[in-house]
Amino acid sequence: MSLAPSAKGIAPFGEHGTWYRVTGDLGAGRPPLVVVHGGPGSTHDYLLNLASLSERGRPVVHYDQLGNGGSTRLPDRGPEFWTVRLFLDELDNLLNALGIADDYILYGQSWGGLLAAEHAATRPAGLRALVIANSPASYPLWRREMKALREALPPGVNDTLAEHEAAGTTDSPEYMQAMQIFYEKHLCRTRPWPRDLVASLMEIQNDSTVYGTMNGPSEFHVIGTLRDWTVEDRLPRVAVPTMLLSGRHDEATPATVRPYAELIPDVRRWVIFEESSHVPHLEEPARFTDVLAEFLDEVGG
Repeated sequence: MSLAPSAKGIAPFGEHGTWYRVTGDLGAGRPPLVVVHGGPGSTHDYLLNLASLSERGRPVVHYDQLGNGGSTRLPDRGPEFWTVRLFLDELDNLLNALGIADDYILYGQSWGGLLAAEHAATRPAGLRALVIANSPASYPLWRREMKALREALPPGVNDTLAEHEAAGTTDSPEYMQAMQIFYEKHLCRTRPWPRDLVASLMEIQNDSTVYGTMNGPSEFHVIGTLRDWTVEDRLPRVAVPTMLLSGRHDEATPATVRPYAELIPDVRRWVIFEESSHVPHLEEPARFTDVLAEFLDEVGG
């Protein structure tokens, strides 16, 4: 089945620009789903299959956050530029530029889930519902859980990772090979990896400015500016119906997701995909689409 026609463009954001894609008709009368990708420093590509919701009458908005993909690249900017506030302002700017700030739903995946929760905690008048997918509520929790997941890897893998991290040689082939073992268990269990996921990973590799600055060299070695950031204390202010999604083998373990379930007042459900890790929309796409569409129809008009 072919997707509804899409429109692409650049939304001016100060001196810069945010690339976006709209699939479906924003004027069709249903709140659009705005998709906030992970990283920080990834791109929309790995979440592109969410555009299939447009065939159910739900317009879908994808965008690349500043510094990556089709948006303005700024490889010379330092850590003081790449802040949570920057990406919150960018999201607000995009909603206004598209004329949807008074009626929309947010879907945040991984880092995008923290960003979406931070946005929702400001109680924007137009936000109708929130989906937080595969997202920790706290980077300190994430780092603690990464340690446990690493220690459960096959013998010698964590030792190899630790040796290269201590030596500052995380760009070495040996580190990359050991990293892949973790990723194939906790990032995506589908073989071969879906093309859309590979596209986003290649974008990070080609320009790691944002990812390296805010996160670090890998998912499980977070040494960037976000290492101590949390949204936990703002979660009680989220005032819209919320759904949580995660995978049974997710690097975002239940311990990292639980604060959302315990602190957001109106969590309607927490769905765990038994055959998935960090990207159930790619690992179990049929069930994922049904689960998401059901929630959106329930709460989003």
